[in-house]
Amino acid sequence: MARALITGMSGVGKSTLLVELARRGHETVNADFGNWESPIGFWDERRMAALLDRERDVVVSGTVSNQGRFYDRFEHVVLLSAPVEVLIDRVSTRTNNPYGRAADEQSEIRKYVVEVEPLLRTGASTKLNGQRPVSELADEVERLIAEAAH
Repeated sequence: MARALITGMSGVGKSTLLVELARRGHETVNADFGNWESPIGFWDERRMAALLDRERDVVVSGTVSNQGRFYDRFEHVVLLSAPVEVLIDRVSTRTNNPYGRAADEQSEIRKYVVEVEPLLRTGASTKLNGQRPVSELADEVERLIAEAAH
């Protein structure tokens, strides 16, 4: 096993993928919830460092400004991506997170796809299409984790 970070824009399926990986028995942390982030969009660095010091086998999901500081602590940084209209459709109807329902938040997502996703792409070791079925995405992440463990 190994550590992996799942990152990408809002609505791409990070949380859904994490739920599937947890269902399959993987240790997971959704850093969008549970006070992992400060109000200004940074991970609590001491807390994240402690998690990564403690856990050799964990899949973390999230997208924050300072995540690059931790890339060397993950065997894989996986970028999920999807067309912006798919993201907007998903955030408009999801029930597990209210972010993205308001027009200003959707405008933010559109802006982030243009400005932030290219930065995530340069730091990612693997890029996956977030429109694929979650079972296929989970299979791919499990394959990456297994390869890193050998």
